[in-house]
Amino acid sequence: MSYQPRSSNHNESDDHHDNRRLYNPYQDLRVPAQTLYKLPTSPEYLFQEESIAQRRSWGENLTYYTYIGYLSGAVVGVGKGLVEGVKASEAGDTMKLRVNRILNVSVHAGRTIDNRAGVIGLLYAGIESRMVKARDADDIINSVVAGLATGALYKAAAGLRSAAVVGAIGGIAVGLAVTGKQILKRYIPI
Repeated sequence: MSYQPRSSNHNESDDHHDNRRLYNPYQDLRVPAQTLYKLPTSPEYLFQEESIAQRRSWGENLTYYTYIGYLSGAVVGVGKGLVEGVKASEAGDTMKLRVNRILNVSVHAGRTIDNRAGVIGLLYAGIESRMVKARDADDIINSVVAGLATGALYKAAAGLRSAAVVGAIGGIAVGLAVTGKQILKRYIPI
């Protein structure tokens, strides 16, 4: 029998409760989860309108594009820093000094580029989600305009000409990416 704590005002009349057992909250964990809970197999929506749209929410979009921008910027930045670190090594350096220089340059370049790419992803996601809400349509026009606006907004501090050039590059890049994605979907079954 397990230990039963007794209250401080214990008297002899409470002895008939000695055959009690303690509650074990883990006793049902040996049962499969399917018998405990009826879990849904499809997504649940608060409103019926949400189930009709086959699109990520603005929050998911924001997280996705920011993360993709940050991660791809980190990979590109570390690669660029690795090349710069190898080129910067001198003939008389020891192996320990070369590795340290390569790591320092890689981390510095990676940090710079991934932060920039993350901000670009954040701007793009916000603008695209706002365009979808304003136009009430999800098509290639939203993506291209969001790319244009993201490039222009990102380089707005550098002047009007730089903002226009980078905005055009952003719009063209997004247009090519969306068109390429649609072509891949059409001809390559996934």
